Amino acid sequence: MTAPSVHVDLDDADAVLAADSLGALHSAALAGAQIRATAAAVAEGALVRLDGLRPRSVVLVAASGPARRAAALIMTVVAPTAGVPVVRVPVTPPWVGPLDVVVVAGDDAGDPSLAVSIGAGVRRRAEVVVAAPDEGPVADAGAGRVVSLPPRVRVLDRNTFPRYVAVMAAVLAAVDPASSIGDLDAVADAVDAETMRHHASVEVFQNPAKGLASRMAGRRVLLTGDDVVAADVARHGAAVLLRVAGVVAAASELSDAVGVVHDLGRVGGDAPTERSAEYDPLFHDDQLDGPRPADPVRIFAVSTDADDSSVRRRVAVLGEVDVVRADDVGARVDDEMSGDRRPAATEPSTPVGTVLRRALVLAVRIEAAAAYLQLSGGN
Repeated sequence: MTAPSVHVDLDDADAVLAADSLGALHSAALAGAQIRATAAAVAEGALVRLDGLRPRSVVLVAASGPARRAAALIMTVVAPTAGVPVVRVPVTPPWVGPLDVVVVAGDDAGDPSLAVSIGAGVRRRAEVVVAAPDEGPVADAGAGRVVSLPPRVRVLDRNTFPRYVAVMAAVLAAVDPASSIGDLDAVADAVDAETMRHHASVEVFQNPAKGLASRMAGRRVLLTGDDVVAADVARHGAAVLLRVAGVVAAASELSDAVGVVHDLGRVGGDAPTERSAEYDPLFHDDQLDGPRPADPVRIFAVSTDADDSSVRRRVAVLGEVDVVRADDVGARVDDEMSGDRRPAATEPSTPVGTVLRRALVLAVRIEAAAAYLQLSGGN
């Protein structure tokens, strides 16, 4: 992660794009393309080996990074209603056998732990699906004996979360139709509609990602989730903010933040204080001038609930809080961006699919916000 040395005005689209030498915004905007590419691979028969298979279990092997967080989201959203047991582990467990399906996911084709997990699944004659670059030791470990779903859309490693969610959801749907989240293309449409709202030419007050970035700039950030799904999104968001923009953000369940206020009357440590006008970090002397003023804390409550009344009642005790919701605006194409009227994305056909779609919309919004923070130098 590299940040510019000067501040860039987020409303200056030319300056923002000029600062984006690594393509951070373009990479964040390809979330829908990753999901759609996965749907295309499935339609072409990539998972045909799993048709009709009723495995003893589906094992999601994801040791770290976006793959691990994607597996956590699938476990939270899809696994509870699945007709087959779903397990999330960092390595292929020794009990895996011919009756199991193993999904190995990761970004690094040279990661020996991924290669070991693939090899272990193959040796134990499980059906192995590999969601990783098809090269290096990872490709050698599979050697034509696995179902390979390599990335078709190249993005920065930090933005691969949507692809892993799509792959894992597709595998579960293949072996257990009752677990289907609906049409992956429809999910991709909703995510694309959201990312169009993040375009650099859209001003801060209309751009949800820029709005998040502007409210996070220069502050300590606490991301909370109002339920288990939103908490997973918050944890992903905190990791992305750190990796992309260098923002050290905490993530927790909303109940924890509310509990702190109830028990202690504050959120974390001493109450944060605004930096005084006289504070100068170059000449401040702790012994003469006292402790350095802390950056204020900004709380963001992530919610996938279609009705925001509940979360707003719960956050009222916390004072100034930003509620971050996927309120179906993210499922429409921004008319000003597109220049014409296009139909809203089709709603996934299952309640689980609706929740997952909202979670992905929020995840890509925070990823775009992290990119804007990096480019603006606002961290």
